Amino acid sequence: MTIRHFLSTQDWSRVELNALLKQAATFKHSKVGTQLAGKSIALLFFNPSMRTRTSFELGAFQLGGHAVVLQPGKDAWPIEFDVGTVMDGEAEEHVAEVARVLSRYVDLIGVRAFPRFQDWAVDREDRVIRAFAKYATVPVINMETITHPMQELAHILALQQHFGTPDLHGKKYVLTWTYHPKPLNTAVANSALQIATRFGMDVTLLCPAPEYVLDARYMDFARRNVAENGGSLTVSHDPQNAYRGANVIYAKSWGALPYFGRWADEKPIRDAHKHFIVDEAKMALTDSSTKTLWTESARMRSTESTRKRSSAARASSGGGTVSVSTTCSITDSRSRSTAPGSANCAPPSPSTK
Repeated sequence: MTIRHFLSTQDWSRVELNALLKQAATFKHSKVGTQLAGKSIALLFFNPSMRTRTSFELGAFQLGGHAVVLQPGKDAWPIEFDVGTVMDGEAEEHVAEVARVLSRYVDLIGVRAFPRFQDWAVDREDRVIRAFAKYATVPVINMETITHPMQELAHILALQQHFGTPDLHGKKYVLTWTYHPKPLNTAVANSALQIATRFGMDVTLLCPAPEYVLDARYMDFARRNVAENGGSLTVSHDPQNAYRGANVIYAKSWGALPYFGRWADEKPIRDAHKHFIVDEAKMALTDSSTKTLWTESARMRSTESTRKRSSAARASSGGGTVSVSTTCSITDSRSRSTAPGSANCAPPSPSTK
């Protein structure tokens, strides 16, 4: 039997993604079940996690399964990924052995492994999770590498539920770079671009300079998605035009790919755009029912910057700047209260059957 991994939403058809979202909506309203009874999941975290780890562990538990969390190099042996390497270094295990051994113990393997931020030509190969997919004999799920497909599903489910329709065509969706003092992973931005174009929205990628345009692979995916699903794709460096009439603002920071491994050279460009945040003036240009989605890093930086400028006015105002607390929370641009039901929007893992 062919093993079906969940490494990228681009590997799954719209029909299959719709089925996953339908199942996720059901689980959201009825959390406890037996679908994973007798099943076990190995969750390998090469990098820290809060929401993803919590949702996976709880999801397995609530559906009757058991999750084993492993942190290679910390509470589990370091793993080697190069083929043909003499195992006389720090790594105690090779991925070929780890993936096969774990496959004999568990029914599914989840992997979270960020890029090293030194050489994008190497990082874009996504070799950690692809090595597990190559050697494992059970399904492998991406818990964030250079994309974040599970967050993509949560993202779209949240939008569908808050707009009250599975059809997102005609919605203007702005994926905006926001200032952060450090260069961050492009995974969330790559995923947002993929899934928003996959579901037929009119997508604008807003960034301060051409250097921050995403990798050609994901730009090509987005263009293909538009051709197959409708909608549009625009790249903009003009916040006023991008925000005008928008229905969704998604804020995230990421590093400029041409400067991977040379972050000191990127810093002057980044620091020149500290004003590139979500604020009251920009939100005033959006549609009156605009939904604002934030990643945690973007929320903290934008909230901090706005607080420094007008904390007293912000505290007394019923509109304007929005602050939310979870990765997939949604708030109305004209209200300071978090929209109902926004905190519990993570879908379940794909079936292991």
